[in-house]
Amino acid sequence: MKKFLLSSIIIIIGLSFIGRLSYLQLFSYSSTQVLEDIAIKAVYDYPERGYIYDRNGKLLVANQPAYDVMVIPREVKKLDTLEFCKLLGIEKKDFLKQIAKAKNYSPRLPSVLVPQLSKVDYARLQEKMRKYRGFYIQKRSLRYYDTNSGANVFGFISEVNDFELSENPYYKQGELKGRTGIEKQYEELLRGRKGVKYIQKDRFNRDIGPYKNGTLDTLPQQGKEIKITIDKVLQEYGELLMQGKRGGIVAIEPATGEILAMISGPSYDPALLVGRERSRNYTKLYNDSIAQPTYDRSVLAQTSPGSPFKTINALIGLQENVITPETKIQCFNGFYVGQRKRGCHCGGGLRKLNDGIFRSCNAYFAGTFRKIFDKYPDSDEGLDVWDEHVKSFGLGSFLGSDIPTGRSGLIPTTDTYDRMYGDNRWSSSYFISNAIGQGEVLVTPIQLANMTAAIANRGHYIVPHVLKEVEGVRIKDSIFTQPQYTTIDKKHFEPVIEGMADVFRQAGGTAHRLQIEGIAIAGKTGTVENFTKINGVRTQLTDHSVFVAFAPVDNPKIALAVYIENGYFGGRYAGHIAALLIEKYLKGTITRTDLEKKMLEKTLEKEYAKALSGEPFRINERNW
Repeated sequence: MKKFLLSSIIIIIGLSFIGRLSYLQLFSYSSTQVLEDIAIKAVYDYPERGYIYDRNGKLLVANQPAYDVMVIPREVKKLDTLEFCKLLGIEKKDFLKQIAKAKNYSPRLPSVLVPQLSKVDYARLQEKMRKYRGFYIQKRSLRYYDTNSGANVFGFISEVNDFELSENPYYKQGELKGRTGIEKQYEELLRGRKGVKYIQKDRFNRDIGPYKNGTLDTLPQQGKEIKITIDKVLQEYGELLMQGKRGGIVAIEPATGEILAMISGPSYDPALLVGRERSRNYTKLYNDSIAQPTYDRSVLAQTSPGSPFKTINALIGLQENVITPETKIQCFNGFYVGQRKRGCHCGGGLRKLNDGIFRSCNAYFAGTFRKIFDKYPDSDEGLDVWDEHVKSFGLGSFLGSDIPTGRSGLIPTTDTYDRMYGDNRWSSSYFISNAIGQGEVLVTPIQLANMTAAIANRGHYIVPHVLKEVEGVRIKDSIFTQPQYTTIDKKHFEPVIEGMADVFRQAGGTAHRLQIEGIAIAGKTGTVENFTKINGVRTQLTDHSVFVAFAPVDNPKIALAVYIENGYFGGRYAGHIAALLIEKYLKGTITRTDLEKKMLEKTLEKEYAKALSGEPFRINERNW
């Protein structure tokens, strides 16, 4: 009986060990556990990132082959360091630094030693690498751009940093990730998923074949192709017109909220941030603190909106029933705030809504602004109502677009003025400059373009966005398809739009000379006062030029905002560029070659240099 019991115990223990080992071998050995086994190495197979096409199917971003020199620190044998560094084209100190970094990351796992070799370097190194144990070459793809425009839209990719490695287990040391723009926003779509092969090694550290016959291996999944809303031709043309100028342009299709062009000037060729020179080129661009080419002015530049904001105050006045299109307000070549007179260039006289808009009369909109606040028993309530109307156009917010950077602008509230002047110690006269877009209100070009699209749509907008299709399937995200309604009734938009159309049609319109034959355009010029401190003294610089427009007036296809730093009055640089972009998009050709010639030949570099040279500014000099 004892023998039987002892035999049974031995058999049970044996079966338990066999069962446990079988379970571990067949079921429970995850890919994470595999990587902890020093007898197994992982070889990654990287997919190509997804291609990016414009709205018309034109290629924008593709891939090109590149090669990384990889190192597995524990497998490195004694070598002639100087010879090896000469072969790789790197300094010895950089070699030692990368080796130390790789050891710190993991002695057993591969790390990038030299990234992104060219095809020429790869061909030269391929055969010679065999003599250096612990090093090998791994193929991957880098971005290739079929355009030299759109750097601010596409963004760029670069190696993951230590923080990202600790936060996201998907990434391994030396791998690439979207940093800005579309590459960042849609990283998971574009990167695909890397494959992996597990290789079994013997006790001499030699490869002996696939681990578990490759049952744990995975194939790479190609990054997804995406179509974006940008029009390649329009983007390239806009950047051409912006040469020698600083500012931002955003063009939107009003019916869909699709961004047709998003231009920041100055820009740079996106190919500069590809390959081994990427870091050096980026440092050079980033450290240009004067021109700031990496600063995306289309979504980050916050400035006063200028006269385009008059259209919003007109709509609020109509909605609040404090004016009608026939309401007359006297212009005394300006308007008074207490004893102080603010100027106006419209010529003076009685103004109605229509000529108040197309002549850009400051007095008319100051009067309208007062009427809005006078309707309410106190300024706090009046400002709350005004705030609600203004913010319904998407101003003062990030809009919720799929652009991974931006600023919210500023729409002042009662708290703003309580902090500035004290509770119950202010009235509308304290901030009446907001009537003409020169007060505390701050906007970005994308917000101005969206505001213009809301007017073009007669009271609603679709959140601006750049993604159109993924693998041929249109996006269905409700935020990019559902209209966002303003607080203004549809009926009030027509008289305002009529005034904007007369900006072009009427002889006294501020953009009368910018008409495009065959295209009915509605727009509004803006001249934004520009101050800065030079040697501690508040100094007025040349005004910024702002222009908003949409076309055609009926069934609009494009709405845009153009902001040009130090560009003088609105009808000058911004107006010219806006008119040309509208014609380019709607006709495909340019008939106003006189405007085009000016914009291609004229730059503002001398204007920008004045802040450094001490040369005096001639505010809105009209001879050009």
